[in-house]
Amino acid sequence: MLQRLSTVFRKPMFWHGTHHHDSNDATKRLFDTVSSTVKGIQQINYVVEHNPNLTAEEKSKMKQFLIYRYDPADENDFPKYVSYYVDLKKIPPMYLDALLYIKDNYDSSLSLRRSCREGICGSCSMNCNGLHKLACIHAIDTDLTQPAYITPLGHMFVVKDLVVDMTNFYTQYKTIDPYLKRKTPKEGNKEYIQSVEDRKLLDGLYECVLCACCSTSCPSYWWHPDRYLGPAVLMQAYRWIVDSRDEYTDERLEKLAEDVKVEDCQNIGMCSFTCPKGLDPQRSMNHLMKLIEEYKERKIASATL
Repeated sequence: MLQRLSTVFRKPMFWHGTHHHDSNDATKRLFDTVSSTVKGIQQINYVVEHNPNLTAEEKSKMKQFLIYRYDPADENDFPKYVSYYVDLKKIPPMYLDALLYIKDNYDSSLSLRRSCREGICGSCSMNCNGLHKLACIHAIDTDLTQPAYITPLGHMFVVKDLVVDMTNFYTQYKTIDPYLKRKTPKEGNKEYIQSVEDRKLLDGLYECVLCACCSTSCPSYWWHPDRYLGPAVLMQAYRWIVDSRDEYTDERLEKLAEDVKVEDCQNIGMCSFTCPKGLDPQRSMNHLMKLIEEYKERKIASATL
């Protein structure tokens, strides 16, 4: 049985159906919610000390990591934070380094995803001190007086500890046909040539590693991830729409115009704020929505001829 991560995050202060509220007000509510989230994390209900024998003096020289632990498959388990103390002098500076040190030296039962350790694969996305980041490229706060909080991506079903179920996210990604689609046959082994200008349109789009940090930080995605595709998937949809080599532009726009696949974006901007790769999904979605609107107008105009 899977369980949504709800012990840390308070219910977001956004209301379904408020599509026309002022974006500045929405942004303020978003950051108020983030602030409330951090305060909620600081008032943890249940903490288990991994090593209760550490003295206060020993703890003062190490960094405390409070890590969310829970195995839904174990009916006797329950959501909690486990407290680990790590000597930062013994590890490299990133959150993932601390997690691997803890797993290798303290507790091998800790579950997490990781692979490249270079911010390329997107596997180690998680919540680090209130923000969704890639643990392998997010530096640890070296202030020993403040604990570091590590939890799974918010508003996702927890498989175990820091591992969340990404099935819905990847299924949505598949629906946008994330590959080059052509109508004209390819001539031999020739490449599809792009101009320098057309190639530049893909900068800031192709670098996405599908870590889902932006989508899981998006209040609109929190409300109905079953229908709204979210910023990560929509930015990749835009990436193929603006690719000059693709010949299914209108078909892609037609598909995205259905239901609330795009239009539920509230322009809050948390997606761009949290992106660990420094990309700007909000800007891409604004461009995408404009293209969809232009497509609808062209469709109406052609129907009236």
